[in-house]
Amino acid sequence: MVGIITYGAYIPRYRIKVEEIARVWGANAAEIKGGLGVSEKAVPDYDENTATIAVEAARSALARRAVDPAEIKAVYVGSESHPYAVKPTAVTVGEAIGATPVMTAADYEFACKAGTAGIQTAMGLVSSGMMKYAVAIGADTAQGAPGDALEYTAAAGGAAYVIGNDDPIAVINHTCSFSTDTPDFWRREGEDYPRHGGRFSGEPGYFKHVTGAAHMMLEYMGTKPADYDYAVFHQPNAKFPQKGAAMLGFTHDQIKTGLLAPRLGNTYSGAVPLGLAAVLDAAKPGDRIFITSYGSGSGSDAFDLTVTDAILDKIDRSKGPSVEAMLACAKYLDYAVYARHKGKIKV
Repeated sequence: MVGIITYGAYIPRYRIKVEEIARVWGANAAEIKGGLGVSEKAVPDYDENTATIAVEAARSALARRAVDPAEIKAVYVGSESHPYAVKPTAVTVGEAIGATPVMTAADYEFACKAGTAGIQTAMGLVSSGMMKYAVAIGADTAQGAPGDALEYTAAAGGAAYVIGNDDPIAVINHTCSFSTDTPDFWRREGEDYPRHGGRFSGEPGYFKHVTGAAHMMLEYMGTKPADYDYAVFHQPNAKFPQKGAAMLGFTHDQIKTGLLAPRLGNTYSGAVPLGLAAVLDAAKPGDRIFITSYGSGSGSDAFDLTVTDAILDKIDRSKGPSVEAMLACAKYLDYAVYARHKGKIKV
């Protein structure tokens, strides 16, 4: 019965529209929006980074359900934009929520699936009996070079999950992974912006791994897409998850609740955790949720979840902001202010 005890999310209030970025670079906004299916993206404030986003998400999770921080014995933060190259984000989160010092902590990196990798580790520690609760977080303030295609989608946000076996609000029935060395996207140490391999991003990267992990899960569970009420797929844009879902046999109705990219952009390690948070905001007991993340380089983690009665009587979802409420609370920036927020202007 290992599963999600409580959850929380955080999305910065600042946004920039695709039209504004395209205006600066002389690009065709309508063509870009049509190709990506994204209209705007979330931008961190001057004083926001992966650590602050992770802390806010974790605090939201604990506000929704009374969990003794002293019983949280592990914190894992998955991101590809940790504020320090050498200093863990996870201990900052642990300190902020009162879980230190008797805890283990680590920062994870696997491009956009580092957050789901943290959930898998937390599951193992809890199911082994080593600890009662573990926290797994996926958060990012994603980077895109000025004028690059990534700049239109690279966004900020994240979500946190407390994993345990004490009346979980959603039981994780199974998880599996599909990983290969496929170099579709990378950033070397010291470089400000990532680079992408173009032709490797679609079929060899995203679709091979997402469908590979998803087929493994369906075969293991003996299920078919129609058995699930919701499905969440990694969303580097709006087109990829919709195409991947259709390839697997999932409908638009199953993915629409967790499909945030059109209004949020790609939050990288936060993308699938935030999509799941949006689903849990709406889920009811008995709902079945299918999840498949994707991280460049490359790999996918798949999960099969069942929502329990505890989502009604063990947590108070109103104590933390919903994903929809945070998406609706938007303040728009022009490109100059956005560039300052993102540190694109070097002084």
